[in-house]
Amino acid sequence: MTGATADERAPSPARRLTVLPLVALIFYDVSGGPFGIEDSVRAGGGALLPILGFLILPVLWSLPEALVTAELASAFPTNAGYVAWVSAAFGPAAAFLVGFTKWASGTLDNALYPVLFLDYLRSGGLAPLSPPLRSLAVVALTAALTYLNYRGLHLVGLSALALTAFSLSPFVALTALAVPKIRPSRWLAVDARAVDPRGFFNSMFWNLNYWDKASTLAGEVEEPRRTFPKAVFGAVALVVGAYLVPLLAGTGALPPESAAEWTDGFFSEVGQRIGGPWLRVWIQAAAAMSNMGLFEAEMSSDSFQLLGMAEMGMIPAIFAQMLIILSTHGTPTFSILCSATGVVVLSFMSFQEIIEFLNFLYGLGMLVVFAAFLKLRVKDPDLPRPYRIPVGTAGAAVMCVPPVALITIVMCLASARTVVVSAAVAVAGVAFYYGVEHAKRREWVEFLAPGPRTDSLQGSTEAVDVEDVRAGLLAEEPADEDLSKVE
Repeated sequence: MTGATADERAPSPARRLTVLPLVALIFYDVSGGPFGIEDSVRAGGGALLPILGFLILPVLWSLPEALVTAELASAFPTNAGYVAWVSAAFGPAAAFLVGFTKWASGTLDNALYPVLFLDYLRSGGLAPLSPPLRSLAVVALTAALTYLNYRGLHLVGLSALALTAFSLSPFVALTALAVPKIRPSRWLAVDARAVDPRGFFNSMFWNLNYWDKASTLAGEVEEPRRTFPKAVFGAVALVVGAYLVPLLAGTGALPPESAAEWTDGFFSEVGQRIGGPWLRVWIQAAAAMSNMGLFEAEMSSDSFQLLGMAEMGMIPAIFAQMLIILSTHGTPTFSILCSATGVVVLSFMSFQEIIEFLNFLYGLGMLVVFAAFLKLRVKDPDLPRPYRIPVGTAGAAVMCVPPVALITIVMCLASARTVVVSAAVAVAGVAFYYGVEHAKRREWVEFLAPGPRTDSLQGSTEAVDVEDVRAGLLAEEPADEDLSKVE
C-alpha cells in the first residue's frame, strides 16, 4: 500500500446535490415512473394482485429499506454507502463481497435501459433493427449516456429532476381522461389460472427495490445527514404515487380481458385506447426519456460506489481517480468506464433473464445489509445517527422481518440457472477479494490509505486507521449544528 490518501484525489465538484435533485436520483434508482409495471398485471392475472402489491409491499418492503438507508446514510455520509455499513458490522471481507455482488446487480439492471429505450421506439412504429444494427445502437446509447455521467453528478441530478417531470407528465393527462371510463369493479379482477408467481414477484420486487443504491452518493450530497432522510421519504411518496395512480387509471378504464396484453411497453397502448395517438406518442417519448434517467441514476450509484470502495482502500486507487487530463468535472472516470463496459457486455441478455439474475444478487446483498443494520444497533447503540428510526432494537428487528421474507420468497422462486450463476458471481467476488488483498500486500498496484476524513456537516476531522477501517467509520464526532452549508 502506498502512502497516498483519499484526500489526494481531485476535489469533488463545488456544486453538490441538494434535496430535490437527490429525490429525483432516488426516484430513478428505484422507479423512473410506471414503465415496467405492466408485466405485473399479466403475471398477476388481472388488476387486483398488482394493486394490492403496490399498496402493501411499499409498506412491508420499500419503507423498511428506505428507513434503514436514511438512518445509516446519515450515520455514514460516504460514497461507499452500504459497503461502509457492512464493513463496520462484519469487516472488510463481507463488505467487499456485498459491494461486488451489488455492483454486479446494478450493472445488470443498467443493461436493461438501452434495450428498453429501443423497445419503446419500436412500439412507436420504428422498424425492427437487425441484430448488428441493434448492437451498434445499444453501444451508441450507452456511450452517449455515459458521457453525461462523466460531465458531473450535479448535472446528472438536475437532468434527473427535469426527466422526472417530463416522464410523469403524460400520466396526469392519462388519469384525467380515464376518470369517466373507470369502473371500480375492474380493479377486483383476477384470473387464478393466469397467475405466474415467479414473474409476479420478480416484477414487483424489481419495481420496488434499490432504495439503498443512493447511499453511494452520500459523499456528494450537501449536508448529507440532514438532506438524505428528507430526500428518501420524499422519494417514497413519489414512487408509490407514480405506480398506483397510472395503474388504477389504466386497469379501471380497460376491460379485464386485456390483462394478458399487459406486457412491457403496454402503457403506450393504454394511452392510445384512452386518449388517442397523441397520448400514445407522448407516453412513448416519456418512456424513452425515463430509461435515460434510470440509466444515469444507476450508473452514478455504481460508479460512486467503486469510488467509495477505493477511498476505503478496498480496491485499487485508479477507481477513485478523476483522470484530470480527461475530466475536470469531478467524476470517477475509470469507475464510470468500468460500469459502462459491464452494461454493454450484459445488454445482450433477455429482459426476464436480467431481472431474475439481478433480483437474486440484490437479494443476497440486502440480507447482509439488514443484518448489518441490526448488528450496529446492538454493537454500537451510541453511534451518532442524525436520523434514527424511532423504534428500539426489538422494533428494528420486527421491521426487518417482512422484507427478509420477501427476499426469501423471490430467491426460492428463482430458476436453477439463476442460482448457479449467482453462486458463480459470489465465488468470483471471494476470489477477487483475496486477489486484491494479495496485490495490496505485494504493492503491485497503488491503493489509497484512508487518511483524515473531514465531515462537512459537523466540521470535525477523524483519523481513520488504515488497518481497521471500521474503527474510523464508527468513531464518534462532536455535533456542530451551527456550521454553515457546504457550497
